[in-house]
Amino acid sequence: MGPAEIVSGFIAAIERRDVAAAVAMVSDDVSYENMPIDPIVGPTAVARTLEGFLAPASEVEWLVLRQVESGNLVINERLDRFRIGDGWLELPVAGFFEINDGKISRWRDYFDMGTYAEQLRGLTASD
Repeated sequence: MGPAEIVSGFIAAIERRDVAAAVAMVSDDVSYENMPIDPIVGPTAVARTLEGFLAPASEVEWLVLRQVESGNLVINERLDRFRIGDGWLELPVAGFFEINDGKISRWRDYFDMGTYAEQLRGLTASD
């Protein structure tokens, strides 16, 4: 598989909420960076983080709007969607994935944390 296929497979696993399959596609020294938060390093830490993001969602869709591959780098523009209760949290994201030896070794996502937090509050607030 080429780098773009690896990233597409990774996203498909996340959409299935299959954290084990997603983490199987990352390297032992993977660095996952939600900018500007400190990096999350290693498959176990990435799994815990993904589980936390996915836990409140009954459905997950990461719509890839554009994707380019250059050497071992894959860049995509996404709309990450999480169904929480009766609504959808929708987060525009720019993702950068570095692939080495057939695994994701660095994953960097750029998004607006305020947008995420505001939508999450609205979807999880009790009346």
